Amino acid sequence: MPNEADTCRKFVVPRLQAAGWETEPHRLNEQVTFTDGRVIAAGSQGRRRPGKRADYLLRYRPDLSIAVVEAKASYCSASDGLQQAKEYAEILGLKFAYATNGREIVEFDFLEGRERTVAEFPIPDELWRRLIAGSGLSQQTADRLLTPAYHLSGKSPRYYQEIAINRAVQAVLQGRRRILLTMATGTGKTVVAFQICWKLWSSRWNRNPQKEYRRPRILYLADRNILIDDPKDKIFTPFGDARWKIENGVANKGREMYFAIYQAIARDENRPGLYREFAPDFFDLIIVDECHRGSARDESNWREILDYFEPAYQIGMTATPKHQDNADTYRYFGEPVYTYSLRQGIDDGFLAPYRVHRVITQWDAAGWRPKQGDLDRYGRDIPDEEYHTNDFERRIALRARTECVAKHLTEFLRRTDPFAKTIVFCVDQEHAAEMRRALINLNPDLVQQHPDYVCRVTSNEGDIGRGHLSNFQDLERQSPVILTTSQMLTTGVDAPTCKNVVLVRVINSMIEFKQIIGRGTRVRDDYGKLFFSILDYTGSATRLFADPAFDGEPSIETQEEVDEDGTPVRPAITVKPEEPSEPEPPGGPISDDGPDGHRKYYFDGGHVDVATHLVYELDPDGRQLTVVKFTDYTAERVRRLYRNAADLRRDWSDPKARATIIEKLADRGIDFDELARAAAAPDADPFDLLCHVAFNAPLRTRRERAQRLRSEKKDFFDQFGAEAKAVLDDLLDKYAEHGVAQFLLPDILEVPPISERGNVVEISRLFGGSDRLRRAVTDLQTLLYAA
Repeated sequence: MPNEADTCRKFVVPRLQAAGWETEPHRLNEQVTFTDGRVIAAGSQGRRRPGKRADYLLRYRPDLSIAVVEAKASYCSASDGLQQAKEYAEILGLKFAYATNGREIVEFDFLEGRERTVAEFPIPDELWRRLIAGSGLSQQTADRLLTPAYHLSGKSPRYYQEIAINRAVQAVLQGRRRILLTMATGTGKTVVAFQICWKLWSSRWNRNPQKEYRRPRILYLADRNILIDDPKDKIFTPFGDARWKIENGVANKGREMYFAIYQAIARDENRPGLYREFAPDFFDLIIVDECHRGSARDESNWREILDYFEPAYQIGMTATPKHQDNADTYRYFGEPVYTYSLRQGIDDGFLAPYRVHRVITQWDAAGWRPKQGDLDRYGRDIPDEEYHTNDFERRIALRARTECVAKHLTEFLRRTDPFAKTIVFCVDQEHAAEMRRALINLNPDLVQQHPDYVCRVTSNEGDIGRGHLSNFQDLERQSPVILTTSQMLTTGVDAPTCKNVVLVRVINSMIEFKQIIGRGTRVRDDYGKLFFSILDYTGSATRLFADPAFDGEPSIETQEEVDEDGTPVRPAITVKPEEPSEPEPPGGPISDDGPDGHRKYYFDGGHVDVATHLVYELDPDGRQLTVVKFTDYTAERVRRLYRNAADLRRDWSDPKARATIIEKLADRGIDFDELARAAAAPDADPFDLLCHVAFNAPLRTRRERAQRLRSEKKDFFDQFGAEAKAVLDDLLDKYAEHGVAQFLLPDILEVPPISERGNVVEISRLFGGSDRLRRAVTDLQTLLYAA
């Protein structure tokens, strides 16, 4: 019976070719995997689920997909694949979906909301005409929309970037003056901005195409130099000499691709504003990067720049969905023409999932109050009141708390990876310096080998700090490992291998929180970066993740109590996160309290320990877990697969079925090393661990299971010669020491002491050939789990 591949080869491809889908400039892309596959964090390791794959993508131009085709075997109904085709079409932003079994073709037209059977696949020009008509595009707009993208380093835009580019360009060509794109941090907004500019620039679009045949003048606007310099000097280099950065009071009017920060062109008390050197209609297009950062507020002096250039088309780019913090952005630019969220990025595998560690010191849990007569570092009386997390490092600096946090972070890194790139967000620059000092003093061995192991990167460091940041971002440099900062690294910093984001200051803004989290969301498979950890010492992550406005909430929370040395005093448990409460407003800095001019009090005494350690995790499906412990979560998943231990034993005894079970459990985030640690049974067989947590069976070590097989199944061993029996005995010893992976043939035969008995062929002969050897090892495993 022909399968799906046969149907594709014999019927589907020839019919698509006959319709002209492999005739230039059209494209027929087969077996297109358009997502990377969600990352599942299992213990300390990460693995990917398979990515989403379409059978065929039909492209009217190399940069413009127009339809998706799903094929089924010829014995199936053509409509069997239509639901999947429609799902993929919606994800890819396409208006036509097709399903076929080689004989019949079913079409779904999203423009008309109609499903019908068609005799043949439509030719490219027919489908393009239907798309133009259904979308209300003029012929001139449609032609400009087909302008090729620039392929950076041979890479094509990802599917969601292609959608964002085409929708923004289409909106401009259709005369929409204010446009918004919402894309999560780490999804390539700068690449999208470049391609939008390139397509409009290359097609010679401008605000008055009927009057002027020229390239557009474009302004790329942001609020930090790092957000301007990096794109200008890297991604936008194809614009060549058309680029110009507006700075130092110079208004060059002879270029086409301009870059500027608001501060360089805005008015202040000393000047009317450099932007007024340009005519209001000078720019055709303005790209506003990180537009939520105040540019659209009615009272902002940056808003007056956008108002001055009112004739220009303006595209705002933001990483934050609509929220009370940025409602002005959405009022100004309107609803997004495209949104790609953090949740979507994680589901697609383009962004890294995360764990959130909520760490609570005793003073954060219960508050801190000075004793009578306590003086601060400068001899001042500390006001007698109870201080809480919002006050720490704002009104009162507690050195013992900073050192406690530094100690806990140091222990965390030493348990996981001492060289995992880490960014610590502190309250202010002074606090960042105190944290750096504490971390350096707790890691003298590492600092001795790497003097830049811990560095502070704040505005006060200037070029030195930027140098440390550059080294931190360098994929090939091992140090710096830890950066302490306050505000400087919240946005515009691409650190692909950052594995830990540490919060030691209260964050109340959802916008700022999402940007900080974005420091860790980059994925680098080639450097082992598949997920990251958020260490939250202030409760900000716990509260903001639970906010309904956040779209990527963690789902497991485990609580771990530690003693003053950081040693767990009882096994970690998992509980549900509490419902969010209204955040307490942060305490502002106190006013000067004397001639020394210090803005807060500094208390260097006392002793404080970590009271509680909570860990939140995204479950494999991105939903909240309701289990109490990791072992209970595992038990629930096992019981969904098997009703009892006997059914599990039946399949586990078969090596092929066992591999399937392990794969299914791994896909649900269950790692056997992690399970062994949670059950405090490092020597137990995985099968016994599963039966123990799911069906309350007694635990048995691998060695006990191997010894029981030797004593109870002597007749099995007696059927082999002495040398073959010795090989089986060696295999059991290997299993007892390392686990079931030792039964993998022929690999294990090349490992001592088995390899000392001969090569693979010679060992096979001891059993009467390779087939009998495999059967003997399979029978050995079956008997191993027989009871």
